[in-house]
Amino acid sequence: MTDHPLNRAVVSNRRITFGIIAGEASGDILGAGLIRSLRSRYPNARFVGIGGDDMIAEGFHSLVPMERLSVMGLIEVLGRIRELFQIRARLLEYFFTTPPDVVIGIDSPDFTLTIERRCREAGIPTVHYVSPSVWAWRQKRIFKIAKSVNLMLTLFPFEARFYEDHQVPVAFVGHPLADRIPMVPETGKARQELGLADQAPLLAVLPGSRAGEVERLGTLFLEAARWIQEKRPDLQLVIPCVNREREKQVRDLVDALEVKLPVTIVRGRSREVMAASDVVLLASGTATLEAMLLKKPMVVGYRLSDFSYALLSRLVKVPHVALPNLLAREALVPELLQDEATAEALGSAVLERLENQQERQRLVDAFTELHQTLKQDADEKAAQSISDLLEGRRA
Repeated sequence: MTDHPLNRAVVSNRRITFGIIAGEASGDILGAGLIRSLRSRYPNARFVGIGGDDMIAEGFHSLVPMERLSVMGLIEVLGRIRELFQIRARLLEYFFTTPPDVVIGIDSPDFTLTIERRCREAGIPTVHYVSPSVWAWRQKRIFKIAKSVNLMLTLFPFEARFYEDHQVPVAFVGHPLADRIPMVPETGKARQELGLADQAPLLAVLPGSRAGEVERLGTLFLEAARWIQEKRPDLQLVIPCVNREREKQVRDLVDALEVKLPVTIVRGRSREVMAASDVVLLASGTATLEAMLLKKPMVVGYRLSDFSYALLSRLVKVPHVALPNLLAREALVPELLQDEATAEALGSAVLERLENQQERQRLVDAFTELHQTLKQDADEKAAQSISDLLEGRRA
């Protein structure tokens, strides 16, 4: 282990209890890493609340199965609203009866922030890990957050700046993906493991992980890929699908095309597919962060219903939607949204990034710099910030 300042943190034998709430798989992964780093500082600590298998494997005691909180979609939430309220009440009763030294909500803000506010009002310090996108829309939520947390932990520096501007205590801890993804991508190794040709150019196509996204973007992205392949017949096309259902959906879209399109469809392994690629065509979302960390030129396309787009256009307060652009504060990657997202426009943007070597190198340099910014040893930095709060060392 390197002699990093965070690794020289004082170890305490105090019997600290950490109340942690994670509501979904990504939060479970973050929680497990946080528990490991906190335990190195507090070997006798106890961890209790709601978490998944990864956290439980680290010695966490989950009062409720995490799957009971993993609800997506308005209709599903309404169907389970009574149970969710009951879980919240049970958790609060437990925290009030046996108060932890700190309560940490990991993401899932609609559920966790109310618990954090109630605990803070009861005198229990609170931390929220992973900022809601309050900097982008519904900015008045900042007032609820300010009443709910003693400390906000953010994954991105632009989020921390927003909280600083609103006098909310904050620490930028970096992104765990930046710690896990190598600084130099192993393109050749990824192609070999996927059984793809090593020399031919490769386009990774990611129309989204949800059925609605694939329905809106799948055919559009396939038509863009066909447009490119007419210009570059040597191009390999690869589409990773998150599960069996999305794989069937994509195969049906490919079969429905008027002109046969040679494409390799892979179940899962989206990061490997992006690592193997020369360019990525993808929907806006966290996949843009992975593509950036893998140093891959990309083109972002997205479409919503006309009503949803008109509504969001009024609500969203940031100039970009792709994370690389938000991080860089400039348009590093093309964002073709709504009516601008046509097969020819997307295809032309991809082709430019496929063939312009100077532009490709410029992007690799910019993405490397952003990767270094996010590579902060997030688990350790988050644990240190929480320890500072507990030990009263925060300024």
